[in-house]
Amino acid sequence: MFLAGFRVAAQVEDDKNGNPKVFSIGAIAGGNFAQVDGDNFAGYYKFGANVGGIAYAKIRKNTALSFELLYSQKGARSNITRYGDIDSSIVITKYSVDLRYAEIPVMINFFDQHRSHLGIGVSYGQLLNATEKVTTVPAYTHDLNNYPFKKSDLQLIAGAQLHVWKGLFANLRFQYSLIPIRTNVPSGISRSSQYNNVWTVRLMYLFI
Repeated sequence: MFLAGFRVAAQVEDDKNGNPKVFSIGAIAGGNFAQVDGDNFAGYYKFGANVGGIAYAKIRKNTALSFELLYSQKGARSNITRYGDIDSSIVITKYSVDLRYAEIPVMINFFDQHRSHLGIGVSYGQLLNATEKVTTVPAYTHDLNNYPFKKSDLQLIAGAQLHVWKGLFANLRFQYSLIPIRTNVPSGISRSSQYNNVWTVRLMYLFI
């Protein structure tokens, strides 16, 4: 989301001596539009918060590393009736997954002369809490609590940051899990391997 917002590498702002800043920090607020690939439901219907802080460190004239500490809500949601797996007679009438992560993205960013920038990197997520609910006909016989999500998630990230005004930036980002977030799901509800698939929209403001 609005990850953008670094005045450092792009020489966005100079210090009192007229020298480009080497470090910059800011705050981020926005939302995730998420789905879980492998749950047999399509669509980014799960909305969750994406908030936290960011820091940039200049490594070259128009290049900087960024580090974030985020609270990020992901998962999946669907109220569309569908059948279970191909070998199942189960009809799923409602399904939801709520995943809450503490997340640390690390990216390399490339700036233009207007302070806007593109970035690519990886993000480590530590699962804080997971809730899964399903309503089926006939009633599903498995206890989904016996098939927990993994405690960590590693995602590839790519994003674009648009400079809006002074220290304010707008950010569009895409993230996808490099490793499954769960691999032991029983047949009837979803495929055995699942992945986070997330689009994020944010605003970021750099304070220094």
